[in-house]
Amino acid sequence: MIRLIASDVDGTLIKDSTPDLYPEMVRAIRELKKRGILFCAASGRQYESLRNVFREVADDIAYIAENGALICYRNEIISVTPMKREHITGIMKMLRPYYGRCEAVVSTAGGSLVESKNQEFLDLLTYGYHNAFRKVEDVLKEEDEIIKIAACQKGSIRKLGEGLFIPSWEDKVKVCMAGEEWVDFMDKSVDKGVGLKLLQETLGIKREETMAFGDNDNDIGMMEAAGESYAVDTATPEVKRAAKGSCPGWAGKGVYQIIDTKILSQVLTA
Repeated sequence: MIRLIASDVDGTLIKDSTPDLYPEMVRAIRELKKRGILFCAASGRQYESLRNVFREVADDIAYIAENGALICYRNEIISVTPMKREHITGIMKMLRPYYGRCEAVVSTAGGSLVESKNQEFLDLLTYGYHNAFRKVEDVLKEEDEIIKIAACQKGSIRKLGEGLFIPSWEDKVKVCMAGEEWVDFMDKSVDKGVGLKLLQETLGIKREETMAFGDNDNDIGMMEAAGESYAVDTATPEVKRAAKGSCPGWAGKGVYQIIDTKILSQVLTA
């Protein structure tokens, strides 16, 4: 019996960079709660951004935010994993020469720090992701505990990410593509799959009682941590290989289709 469902958000559950969850999924989450099944939003997004997406059911679900660097349930932090200061300094020094071509968001448990003066990018954070962020001149002079750095390039960052950013840091930190436009840097121990396992342990839920959905490389750990896993049809080849099944993407409401068919349509028995 499934007791926990974890789903990636951007590119899996909803269109990238958008702020709204569709009504069928809101109703599904409410019905899952009635059946004693917990839904978990697992994303590279910050916590406040995720709460906005799931605002109608925000207090009814769990969150694996910042790719697992921040895990929250019932408005309480279960786990937070900071980055090492020397890694933060090195990554920022690498990214800054590319400002204008790409932008950076530096995450803390309480929001984000942004050096960018690009208004289009700031509008994306404000109106697309509904991020809570503070503009600063130099993030390295701030005292906040940093848990993730994300680089963004409109259209696609893949060439720059896979050609330079990831090879430069993959032996020191956890770094991966998080959608076509984002590269995420976290502490080496951070992973959505690790976060999902921690949530399972905290709530006493077994791997075989867990279902997961994903589309990008930062979802592979979740596919392995869940007894039942699905890659959406637009997923990377690596995610498809890691998942046990497949389903339509966000445009076809594939996550909802699987939940409805496999769980909600089943008759409850006493």
